[in-house]
Amino acid sequence: MPNQLARETSPYLLQHQNNPVDWRPWGPEALELARDQNKPIFLSIGYAACHWCHVMEHESFEDQRIADIINEHFVPVKVDREERPDLDQIYMNAVQMMTGRGGWPMSVFLTPDLKPFYAGTYFPPTGRGGMPGFDQVLLAVADAWQNRREQAVAMSEQITEELQNAGAMSGSAVALPPRTAIAAAISQLSRAFDRQWGGFGQAPKFPHPMDLVLCLRQWFRTGEQRPLEMVRVTLDRMAAGGIYDHLGGGFARYSVDERWLVPHFEKMLYDNALLATAYLEAFQATGDAAYERVVRETLDYLLRDMTDPAGGFHSTEDADSEGEEGLFYTWTPDELTAVLGEEAAETLGRVYDVSDAGNFEGRSILHLPRSIAQAAKIMNRDADELAAELAASRAKLFAARAQRIRPGKDDKVLVSWNALAIDALARAGAALAEPRYLAAARRAADFLLSELRGDDGRLLHTWRGGQAKLDAYLDDYAYFANALVTLYETGCDGQSLDAAVELANAMLAHFADANGGGFFFTADDHEQLIARNKDLTDSSVPGANAMAATALVRLGKLTGRADYTAAAEGALAAAAEMIARAPTAMGQSLLALDLLLGPTYELVLAADVDTAEGAAALAAIQSHYLPNTVFALAPTDEETTSPASSDLLAGKTALGGQPTLYVCEGFTCREPAAGVGKIEAAVQGISNRSGQEK
Repeated sequence: MPNQLARETSPYLLQHQNNPVDWRPWGPEALELARDQNKPIFLSIGYAACHWCHVMEHESFEDQRIADIINEHFVPVKVDREERPDLDQIYMNAVQMMTGRGGWPMSVFLTPDLKPFYAGTYFPPTGRGGMPGFDQVLLAVADAWQNRREQAVAMSEQITEELQNAGAMSGSAVALPPRTAIAAAISQLSRAFDRQWGGFGQAPKFPHPMDLVLCLRQWFRTGEQRPLEMVRVTLDRMAAGGIYDHLGGGFARYSVDERWLVPHFEKMLYDNALLATAYLEAFQATGDAAYERVVRETLDYLLRDMTDPAGGFHSTEDADSEGEEGLFYTWTPDELTAVLGEEAAETLGRVYDVSDAGNFEGRSILHLPRSIAQAAKIMNRDADELAAELAASRAKLFAARAQRIRPGKDDKVLVSWNALAIDALARAGAALAEPRYLAAARRAADFLLSELRGDDGRLLHTWRGGQAKLDAYLDDYAYFANALVTLYETGCDGQSLDAAVELANAMLAHFADANGGGFFFTADDHEQLIARNKDLTDSSVPGANAMAATALVRLGKLTGRADYTAAAEGALAAAAEMIARAPTAMGQSLLALDLLLGPTYELVLAADVDTAEGAAALAAIQSHYLPNTVFALAPTDEETTSPASSDLLAGKTALGGQPTLYVCEGFTCREPAAGVGKIEAAVQGISNRSGQEK
């Protein structure tokens, strides 16, 4: 008989609905039950694509003996960390305080008033390898609650006080960080950089897209070649590695080795959005067509496999299928031969390292130990001919793979992660002149604005199957406001700017810390939890406080509103101590700082972009790498002009009937550039600034 998770919409929670554990979702009913029965809460937090979450479910939560222990002694509560990042932040901090490490599945034991007194992550069902068994842990915690409750409560009070102090002290405003903070971060990244394989640090390796974008900005500002080298080596190695899906596009979550060969095969919406943006900026900065190919293949993957019919984007794809990690993505020589025939299979196997021995548990992950051009030289083949043959073979393998049982998918739609995808699609649509991407970005934004709103007009966090719920968090507002600014700049519609302004105003009204500067992760009217945090550091996604600063800097420059700029300065000042202490965890904050300190330009194009000349002028601007700009189109139809941008657009008209570009800084403009040729020269002048500020 299903437990109470059967009424939920989260795929992760629904995965546990038939466990013999009497799971309940986080909510008033479960919390009241714990208080009424004076039982501790066993809080289990995970997510649908988490491999070890699945392992612990099968080993422990499906085991009747262990379930009986849980049900007798605890109120078991299951939480999807992607639905409730507020709970995940608080209790992950507690896990790290108590154990010195963290991860998922997260296993936390709480007093009935929600204070943690014991915690861990994955536990095997019985003791092994020096780890206590979960059955032992459960019985020991139950015994402590029954026989040594005063000690358990004292521990919970101490941990909670530390959590509250950390939340109160984090991000108390000081002075704005200096530009040297960016150089300090680049220096630390350089020391951690793997010259051979790219990336930062040792295995396991994560992509660090915000840091890669920051390195590009530093190269652009200063002309230093080291930051660009770190970007290029990392992007090249990742695109050649097994972390990249060479048949279907898109990236896995991370690599378990230093070579990017063996991924943890789960695919996340946010990784692919952020990496598409990093590859796009690298393409604009270098002109390397290989980066454009990765952008297109990655975004095509999102459109093909991760788009909900209603318009939003799904969250994740699992690592496992048919009970095996990576089975969907890996191959044997016999499987290649069955699809391609012997000769083509042998060729692809040599190039992509498919062998009888395999490179992952007896099967082979497709990757490129050497480039196709290098392989052609070794094989004495014409490089173009070999590339064409491999492209045809990959298409056949992709079609064959589509007949396999796919990994499970978490098809809920989250505002924050969707906003990252909208931002990437809009940027790529403009830069690559690809209308499909812009249309998908616009459709997803319209979906969020229409379907993920409460009766009060405020954002909701998550949607699945027609049901939206849960009050949105700071990252939802900040990421989406930033994405809407990008839509305004690339799609040139005033409605997007108006919507971004509305979200920014809500951030200021409900999330701002009036005393310490910056923004809290939860709104002022959010459910009362044991602590209220600020999300300052980047994780796999940008810090919410940092993205709020980014969106507000951009909006301040587009609208001229000093309160937006002041709030951005406050958010960055609140992050100053963390920037000084751990700059490599603050990439998005440093990107916002770079944009704030400038010089940053407001570009306004006065043109009818439906004409050939106007379209050419727009393309000349949008195709360039211009990280230190905001952009607006002065439309010929005044009805499409946002009131928010009226000051920036005032008086900016097409001179002599020609497309005209206005390059301004602080709303003070240079002499206009009229005509496509002069516009191209003006843009080239801005994009060639690299090295002028050393």
